[in-house]
Amino acid sequence: MSILEAILVAVSLCADCFAVSLCSGVTLHDARCKRVLGVALAFAVIQAGLLAVGWAFGYLFVGLVEKISHIIAFLMLLYVGGSMLIEGIRGREEVRNLDGWRNVLVGGVATSIDALAVGVAQSMEDVSFSGFLPLLLSVFAVTALSVVAGLKGGSAIGVRFGRWAEIAGGLVLIGIGVSVLI
Repeated sequence: MSILEAILVAVSLCADCFAVSLCSGVTLHDARCKRVLGVALAFAVIQAGLLAVGWAFGYLFVGLVEKISHIIAFLMLLYVGGSMLIEGIRGREEVRNLDGWRNVLVGGVATSIDALAVGVAQSMEDVSFSGFLPLLLSVFAVTALSVVAGLKGGSAIGVRFGRWAEIAGGLVLIGIGVSVLI
């Protein structure tokens, strides 16, 4: 896989990370640089980690990943999106989004199931570690950048549109989850 191909795969893998971070950014209470970078690093580590796990254990996971990945991703996105939607409607300050590390973990895993599947595919193609490394590094870097952009952009939207942006973000995440099932 060429560097360009690795970057293109990374961009496609992190599209859902960007969407989740953009939608969740509207309610991020602590949008300081340190917090945003921490969430971005968590997403990047989870995404790259699941990619590596898929590559390392591909032959064991191939059947399992193909059968249940869409259900796992749907349930996790339904949890994060549904929580945002409910709290947006209630108008409470206690929001379940990327403000808590538990929700960062859930969001990170929900958006990284496809990376596990790509890692499995790389393993099935007998890609060596040196051939896999550019993809791994690209996925890490592009994911981190997309999450920073999403959180900062979502935060700016949230300041302007508040509760309505939170409701819309929750609906978008639920929609992404439903599209995974289709």
